[in-house]
Amino acid sequence: MACCHDDHCSAPEPGGADPRWRRALWIALAVNAGMFLMEVATGVAAGSASLQADALDFLGDAANYAISLGVAGIALAWRARAALAKGLSLGVLAACVGAATVWHAVAGTLPSAGTMGAVGVLALAANAGVALMLHRWRGGDANMRSVWICSRNDAIGNAAVVLAALGVFGTGTGLPDIIVASIMAALGISGGWQITRQATGELRAQRERLVAAE
Repeated sequence: MACCHDDHCSAPEPGGADPRWRRALWIALAVNAGMFLMEVATGVAAGSASLQADALDFLGDAANYAISLGVAGIALAWRARAALAKGLSLGVLAACVGAATVWHAVAGTLPSAGTMGAVGVLALAANAGVALMLHRWRGGDANMRSVWICSRNDAIGNAAVVLAALGVFGTGTGLPDIIVASIMAALGISGGWQITRQATGELRAQRERLVAAE
């Protein structure tokens, strides 16, 4: 695991074969799947673009953790390909969030600030816990890093949803909700780019090693 204690540091186990890594992924998968079901229902009921955006993030992360469990311990090239697929899918999800945000902006939706705030706080607690649990593996390969980036971005997004709820309550308009949903879409695009870039680099390095070995 990538952590330091009493001045002694250790690197992540290659390929994510560490049973602690797999256990952490199972916990994260369960948390994110449950939060997706709750947020997609409350987001629609509250008319909140940022809650619906957050629900899509939970769905994307649940799939992310499931894929990571499937590729843990196998060859680096396959883990990099899985990370590449996750990076691209994260970009697609971000585009869906952007489209939903535009629709809410045009429709002039006024979300329920109380529901946004309550669900946002619960989601923040869930994602902060997952991010802290996965923090020790943030310096691993592209697959491990993709898991950390998604968890970190979601915790940031949840905090922004809480701020949006305060903004909606204070202004009586849906503008804060639209702004936060737009920021979350941008975070998704940025995270997808980071994951895709590292995965592409790992695949390129793997091909170069194969050519050099011939």
